[in-house]
Amino acid sequence: MEEKEAVLSESIQNYLKTINKLEDLNGEGNTSEIARELNISSASVTGMLKRLGAMRLVNYNSYKGVTLTQDGKRIALEVIRHHRLLESYLRESLGYKLAQVHDEACKLEHYVSEEFITKVTDILGDPEYDPCGHPIPRKDGELPSREEILLTTLEPIAYGKIASIKNENKELLNYIEESGLIPGKEIILLEKSPYFGPFRIQVDNREVTIGYEVAKMIFVCKDCLKNA
Repeated sequence: MEEKEAVLSESIQNYLKTINKLEDLNGEGNTSEIARELNISSASVTGMLKRLGAMRLVNYNSYKGVTLTQDGKRIALEVIRHHRLLESYLRESLGYKLAQVHDEACKLEHYVSEEFITKVTDILGDPEYDPCGHPIPRKDGELPSREEILLTTLEPIAYGKIASIKNENKELLNYIEESGLIPGKEIILLEKSPYFGPFRIQVDNREVTIGYEVAKMIFVCKDCLKNA
């Protein structure tokens, strides 16, 4: 991380990362959403947003919500880049499970040097996506992109490849990993029962059946899809 970012506290970096997430989802963040994401009081959030505004890292208006400034966005993407590369390293090089990598990367992301991240990037072959299929920001802040569609929208018999899992629940991630339905796996949707499933899927030459609540968290690569 650059010298300017290194002096920012872990708390500030987490705020910027959270606001970036809410911007991606809703176009902006607000006090109650940030408080819920960070599990802190709304009063604490308000105080920090005023501080971040004074630092010119966010555009904050108590009546209109909060967005990142150009500097705030750059720092947030740098933290996210560190986080997702660390997740990839923990998974690919150290054998961590999907459900373990997020919390471990959260502990490390604020303290690793850019030199360390460069070495991790080289070891991993400059990956574009983390273990759950989320895009890894490049050093210049650009994000790789691809078209993904929900598994629940497919109709049997469909051939595809899992692109991403949009959930951080540990129990769900453990279940998905045990089922073999992880990003990069080629699958065949064999059967989808009406009214919210279940879904019968072939993966690794075996069949698994999952419910709608799991299937709606799984996205597949649009370009890899074909029907029988």
